[in-house]
Amino acid sequence: MTRRTNARVAGYAFLVYIAAGITSLIVSGKATAGSGVAAKLASVTQHSAAVSALVLLALVMTFSAVTLGVTLYALTRDQDRDIAMLGMVCRLLEGIVAGAPAALGWRWLAGAANNGTLDPQTVQTLGAFIFRSDGEVSAIFFAVGSTLFCWLFLRGRMIPRALAQLGVAASLFLVLVLPLQLADVIGGSGSWFGWVTWVQWLPMLVFEIWLAILLIVRGVAEPIPAGGGGPIDGRA
Repeated sequence: MTRRTNARVAGYAFLVYIAAGITSLIVSGKATAGSGVAAKLASVTQHSAAVSALVLLALVMTFSAVTLGVTLYALTRDQDRDIAMLGMVCRLLEGIVAGAPAALGWRWLAGAANNGTLDPQTVQTLGAFIFRSDGEVSAIFFAVGSTLFCWLFLRGRMIPRALAQLGVAASLFLVLVLPLQLADVIGGSGSWFGWVTWVQWLPMLVFEIWLAILLIVRGVAEPIPAGGGGPIDGRA
């Protein structure tokens, strides 16, 4: 594909990913309502259609992440092929680890609990693990991949400097914070519906929507070689 086509596909993939991700958060809140493993499993049983929707949304997010990995690699590889390749691999891993396994795990555990095939203690132990979403791990791969691609956009002056700087800053912040939250060093990941989580992710959301619109409408400039001259098409 041409650079223009890759940019346009990446832009639409960003928007689809964002829409599917926000919808998934809303649906998962409904499907796993309640406090404690028993209440969440009862909610999963009552909202089987919502769980099925979550699996489909997770697949959409997976293919969006893979599409972004390939198209962003195509756009940035001329700036630094090795860094672009690492960014693509991170986005591919992000897609592989995305939430379909978690939703399927909820359904399986709810069925096992209802059928009595697992004792209550085992259900509690497995539930505590399964309901700690694998989206947390996926988000770390996302943050690293985003950091690498944003750095290449900034270094190659392929998008406006302010936008690239916002992307680098928002991505680096997540790279630093998410592993500490996953390890419970700074209090765990928190609720997706808490204000702390939204403040944490808001800069990235603003960056991705802005970038998606730019990619669809204007595309990206040709990268400036390392040590190269001034801005391209007035976008630096």
